Amino acid sequence: RVRIPLPVSNILWEHCIRLANRTLVEGYANVKKCSNEGRALMQLDFQQFLMKLEKLTDIRPIPDKEFVETYIKAYYLTENDMDRWIKEHREYSTKQLTNLVNVCLGSHINKKARQKLLSVIDDIDRPKR
Repeated sequence: RVRIPLPVSNILWEHCIRLANRTLVEGYANVKKCSNEGRALMQLDFQQFLMKLEKLTDIRPIPDKEFVETYIKAYYLTENDMDRWIKEHREYSTKQLTNLVNVCLGSHINKKARQKLLSVIDDIDRPKR
């Protein structure tokens, strides 16, 4: 057994939590279809994850907690709000943003709005290329 000093342990926990949260968003971005109930279950699952983390570690605030919560809640945005949200949240990948728009298609965003939002994402991504 090797004892790990608390500061080192905290850094390891922080990196593990950050990676887990980034992986959750990536997983959510791979969803092909999702209902309102499905997104509600994602929120519940994430809350359970946070509760377990808080018992395991004293790290507060939980790294990238808002990153996950914001992505899940974006599903509920209207077309105009999502347009603004996409422009303001550059921390998400093009793939994550595109999937979010595609998953909302049919539930509360029509095809015309979808094309407009995908165009906004493409415009944001263009300088990166």
